[in-house]
Amino acid sequence: MIEERTMTEQNFWTAVETRDATFDGHFVLGVKTTGIYCRPSCPARTPKRENVMFFDVPAAAEQAGFRPCKRCHPQRQHLADPMMAAIEDAARGIERSLTEAGAVPSLSALAERAGFNAHHFQKAFKRAVGLSPRQYAEARRVALLKSGLRAENGVADAIYGAGYGSPSRVYENADRTLGMAPGVYARGAPGVRMAYGFAASRLGLVLAAATEKGVSAVYLGDDPARLAGELREEYPNAELAEDGAALSESLAALTAYLDSDGPHPALPLDVRATAFQWRVWQALMDIPYGETRTYAEIAEAIGKPKAVRAVGSACGRNPVSLAIPCHRAVGSDGKLHGYRWGLERKQALLEMERRD
Repeated sequence: MIEERTMTEQNFWTAVETRDATFDGHFVLGVKTTGIYCRPSCPARTPKRENVMFFDVPAAAEQAGFRPCKRCHPQRQHLADPMMAAIEDAARGIERSLTEAGAVPSLSALAERAGFNAHHFQKAFKRAVGLSPRQYAEARRVALLKSGLRAENGVADAIYGAGYGSPSRVYENADRTLGMAPGVYARGAPGVRMAYGFAASRLGLVLAAATEKGVSAVYLGDDPARLAGELREEYPNAELAEDGAALSESLAALTAYLDSDGPHPALPLDVRATAFQWRVWQALMDIPYGETRTYAEIAEAIGKPKAVRAVGSACGRNPVSLAIPCHRAVGSDGKLHGYRWGLERKQALLEMERRD
């Protein structure tokens, strides 16, 4: 996502309002209510400012879950900044290599192709996309696997199509990547009964979903259809039913917390996780209200001081935001990183807890 630039977000928004084509190639905008990203000059109806996010490169928008607009084709534009163009080219190269060769290009190969120093290129890639090249490759591999399984291409075809060298690698890490065995995921978790409901809060809508055993998902957003769609994408064949009454107590606890009218919610949970993920999530729940811990401190707390990246990955895979407070995890520099529901919400949550 765009961070430090000589141009401000107001400049970008002005370009969007005026459909200024001279800004094409400098950034793309994602529209949260549609899940689409566009060029500044896109002829589609101008979205509301509060529903817009700006990104350096198309790959960053796609990593955040946005799809390219079919009217303006932002993924095809020439990027003005040579480094941004190199980063976008590297991202597409990683995707091609996964599907065509089943391998991930080395950092040195990507940097050499781009014409930049490897260390400098990795820092620039992570700043623009939010992930290192290797992390991006793993995220894309998992996304390809999920897509292939949902398309009912067969488990084996989905595994090899996503660039995995053997099924054993997928099955060994199935809990971490899918939350269940590939075959069960491909069938959309049949037989799982899950109720879900919505509630309004000062940070937007809250979706909570639960089985008879406990809460399985807590999402934050602005569009109920999109939030429900994300739940269905994860469990396309589960027996999902909107039933706000069944979730009334959980939703009340969540919104009271978000609106500073109640304590941190202690909800019964029913989530799939590896032993490592549970250790990380327990460490997150042990962080006192109003405080933060770095990923390195969390790794130290669970006795795995070298597993800093794995801790970050476990935080990112937390399906029950707020209930497990992954927003309390920060970078070693104290800065905020990688919150699924937006860094603005993460900042607001931390500020709220510090005030209280």
